[in-house]
Amino acid sequence: MNNKPILLIEDNPDDEALTLRALKKNNISNEVMVAHDGAEAIEFLHGNGNPLPAIVLLDLKLPKVDGMEVLRCVRAESRTCLLPVVILTTSKEEQDLIHGYQLGANSYVRKPVDFAQFTEAVRQLGLYWLVLNESPPTPQA
Repeated sequence: MNNKPILLIEDNPDDEALTLRALKKNNISNEVMVAHDGAEAIEFLHGNGNPLPAIVLLDLKLPKVDGMEVLRCVRAESRTCLLPVVILTTSKEEQDLIHGYQLGANSYVRKPVDFAQFTEAVRQLGLYWLVLNESPPTPQA
């Protein structure tokens, strides 16, 4: 399994706890770094010395800088442009889905309300992105 950290960008403490619990329940042992707003996420991703995560789990409705702008910033920088970004959101707006893919999201997952379904969704995300997926080499800064 990929041992790089996971970056969870989530402002809702309940959704953060639910995601962390689902990762733990599925024995995904990667360190999880949490950014609680879009500005914090951008600062982390573009900060010198911070390791690039194996995957970014991105909520859309964030304070300071929304998730779409975070995605735009990720794709605009050579250091982060190839990072796998999974939009993990409660949004049912078709326009969010379309816009997310237009900006370069690798996947768009609606958070199920039921914990068992959410846990299964996280298991499948972990299996695919951390075990099966072949990531490109880390770009040199």
